[in-house]
Amino acid sequence: MVYKKVTSYFKEHYNSTPIVIKAPGRINLIGEHTDYNEGLVLPASIEKGIYFAVSSTEIDSICIETFLTQPEKIEFKLNGKHEKYNCFWGNYFKAIIEILVSENYPLKGMNCVFGGDIPIGSGLSSSAALCCGFIYAITKVSEKDLSREKIALIAQKAEHKIGLNCGLMDQYAVLFGKKGNALFLDCKDLSHQFIPINLEGYSWVLINSNIKHNLAVDSEYNKRRISCENIVREVQQNKPEINSLRDVTLKDVQNITEHSDAIDIKRAKYVIEENERVLQMMKALTKGDAEGVGNILKEGHWAMSTQYEITTSELDALVKLGEGLEGVMGSRMMGGGFGGCTINLIQTTRLESSISSILEAYKNKTTIDAEYYHLAIDDGVKMVQ
Repeated sequence: MVYKKVTSYFKEHYNSTPIVIKAPGRINLIGEHTDYNEGLVLPASIEKGIYFAVSSTEIDSICIETFLTQPEKIEFKLNGKHEKYNCFWGNYFKAIIEILVSENYPLKGMNCVFGGDIPIGSGLSSSAALCCGFIYAITKVSEKDLSREKIALIAQKAEHKIGLNCGLMDQYAVLFGKKGNALFLDCKDLSHQFIPINLEGYSWVLINSNIKHNLAVDSEYNKRRISCENIVREVQQNKPEINSLRDVTLKDVQNITEHSDAIDIKRAKYVIEENERVLQMMKALTKGDAEGVGNILKEGHWAMSTQYEITTSELDALVKLGEGLEGVMGSRMMGGGFGGCTINLIQTTRLESSISSILEAYKNKTTIDAEYYHLAIDDGVKMVQ
């Protein structure tokens, strides 16, 4: 168990009992590519996470060791001025420390050992867990609390500093998650509420297609953002109060169809309808309607495939294979697209047989070995006793 490994290593090498913080990964049940359009999302924090064992020290530096990828060790001086690091996590922490220094946060010396069981690159937002967990750990050692909203903003700023222009969905899911609940987040005003996941007898599973995001992803992502912005500009000609697709209706889109680009129209419709799917999913979860949840997953996937065009033939195959099995209620690609995982709702009594069938058929169809991870919905960032 990662928690025990991290704590025992810390005690052995730093001769003290640490504070231990867990920062979970996250899934997104529905609401893909809506966040940058000020839309609606429905993520949840999960059991898999990153554990930080930390304690204060009188030395004027922060010493960090990890088991996340391979054993590595970095030391930060508290002034926050450092060269770029070779390890990816070092640059996240460098950015965080520089932000805290610039905001005159009273940093203290700290020893930290961390490790986790979130599969890197699987769409479970390991970077948000890494950043939010580290900032939370710093607040516990420095004894000056920051609100979770403030931690989310610092974590987002750190991602932006190293070149990832992300929204706030991942950070909010990691920080505000609640066991047994999804987190409904309105990306326009950041209001949020908990939605109980009442689906007894059903299990959530992630299946990794093992198709890696190719180099064209960033440019394709930008093209879709531009499509959305184009439609907003068109609608603004008649409705200048509109600021994002969040406030655009299907009727608004219909009114500009004749003189707008057909691809832009198709993509805007996807985003508007995806926001509606988030609202439908909240109702289905609250009622415990597993069939309804499954149908929304499937509808969301094929909309991403045909309207937003961000899936791959392999991801489409995984979803299609699930549709042919009685125990699989529904599946969809999760994340930015062009690779990654599907999220699946499966009857627990048929869980193992369904997964085996999908993996075997996928291997026969694509020659690729997929992997799967069981998911349990857990709390957001917290101290572990």
